[in-house]
Parts: sequence; C-alpha cells; structure tokens
Amino acid sequence: MSVFYPSSPTPGKPNLADLRLNYEKGALDEATLPGDPFVLFQLWLQDAIDACVLEPNAMTLATVSSDGQPSSRTVLLKGFDARGFSFFTNYGSRKSREISANPKAGITFFWKERERQVCVRGTTSRLSREESDAYFQSRPYGSQLGAWASEQSEVIPDRVWLENRERELRAKYPEGKVPLPPNWGGFVLAPREFEFWQGRPSRLHDRILYSLTEKVWTRSRLAP
Repeated sequence: MSVFYPSSPTPGKPNLADLRLNYEKGALDEATLPGDPFVLFQLWLQDAIDACVLEPNAMTLATVSSDGQPSSRTVLLKGFDARGFSFFTNYGSRKSREISANPKAGITFFWKERERQVCVRGTTSRLSREESDAYFQSRPYGSQLGAWASEQSEVIPDRVWLENRERELRAKYPEGKVPLPPNWGGFVLAPREFEFWQGRPSRLHDRILYSLTEKVWTRSRLAP
C-alpha cells in the first residue's frame, strides 16, 4: 500500500483533499468467490483476526429514527450464524429505540489494514432472553455491572454519579451473582444484502454485491 501525505498550504491545517492511499493488497474475482456470502465474510473476518487487526469485530451500526433521522455508532459483533449478525446493548438506548421504530438497519466492517470493507443491510429483531442471559453471564464482572449502572443514552449529572452508581451495584451484586438486567439484551440483524469491497489501485476498487431473493443469493459486480 502506497501512502502519500502532502504538505498543507495552511500551517497547522491538514490538506484533506490531497490525502491518498493507493490500495494494492488484494482483488475480488467472481470465478473464485463462494456462492454464500456468509462463507466469504467468515474468511475475511478470520483473515482480519490473523492479521492482528485491532478489534476486527468492530462494526458501524446505522439506524433510522421514526422521523427519518439516521444515526450511527460503533458496536461489537458478538456472533453470527445463518440467522445473521448479533450484538448486545441497552434496550433503552437510542439505537434500540430507533430499531423499535424501524427494524431496518445496516452494519459496516472496515479492516483498513487489509484494505477491505463489508456493508450489510437487513432487518433486526431481538434475541431470546435465554440467549441474552447466556452471553451476559460470559461477560467480565465489570462489564456486567456496567450494564446495570448505565441508563444508556440518558442524560446524567456527571462522571461521579456514574462511578457512585457502579460502587453501589458492586456492593449489591457480588462477583458471580449478577443477574441479567431487564432492559438489556441482544439483537440479530438478518441480512438481505452483502457488499464486499476490496481496495484496488487508481480507485478502481472491486465491489461485489450479494442480494437475497426468495431465499437464494445472487451476485453482481458494482462500479467502484
């Protein structure tokens, strides 16, 4: 990967228009791609893990409110199978409220070290209480307390309030005996589209779209 960082015409201000990378690490050839996009995703995710990409399961989750306002944030993928991609959160958070209003959502994985991106679009639904509890009990003790302490997305007085709340919960729930909060659990996004992006030289990137129609995945190439 070639990197070019030009000097800025204004001291102290980056010249963003001229920041460029020339991508050279890979290609997407339809002749060698699997018919199932989940298979290709698993191969790419494992490649990112093997390449020691920092938090390869980090993904940008995009949702839309009831009035049509989009929002996005980074969450962590905690599982994927034939149903889709699973993540966990507070059910009172903004993302959860928006999913309740409009279950259609998108997720994006960007592995810059591998010059790859995967965009997935689909419909979200809640995981069962049993699945949410099984994952919650696998979390570190501090993360379990954090799920109880944080009324995610709500305004709080200050940092001290949050830390006091965590101390109260630590006294209430000893390690190994933290129950699943009633307002916390998982979602699964069932995909209808996968787009695999591989950086290529001269901005002639490879983009392969998988679309689900009547339970059959079809594949097409998009212009970069």
